Amino acid sequence: MRKVTEIQFLEIPETDNYIELVEIVLGECFKEEKLLESKLYISVILTNPDEIQRLNREYRKVDKTTDVLSFPMYEREEISKLNKEIEEPIGDIVISIDKVKEQAKEYNHSFERELAYMLVHGFYHVIGYDHLQEDEKKEMREKEENILNKLNIVRD
Repeated sequence: MRKVTEIQFLEIPETDNYIELVEIVLGECFKEEKLLESKLYISVILTNPDEIQRLNREYRKVDKTTDVLSFPMYEREEISKLNKEIEEPIGDIVISIDKVKEQAKEYNHSFERELAYMLVHGFYHVIGYDHLQEDEKKEMREKEENILNKLNIVRD
């Protein structure tokens, strides 16, 4: 499977386990959404609460920490019209690893499951899905669960 991500570690140690999980999960997302044949990719930044708060404040004007931020570069309908022969990012996903650990404990499931969920959630935001309206939320949640089930990453 081709590499669909560019992964950066911002103020946290680089970990091969994270890299492998990111590539597997987003690879499945790209496959499911028929983007695997393209040269499009997503930039993933794994960081700490201070850095995600700084980014949230800088780009969204929200001065608080969060678990995941998504920065799409295109609207959903624009992605299908991109030249798939050109290597190009379609957006960024920023994840607070400390928050993933905290939420895994809170929801009583594995770190891997929580990180995988954050990646899938971020991916669907990047390609234009949202959950502001109930029907959008239902569609997005179904897509997220479908990916996690295909990878057999289920709640413990």
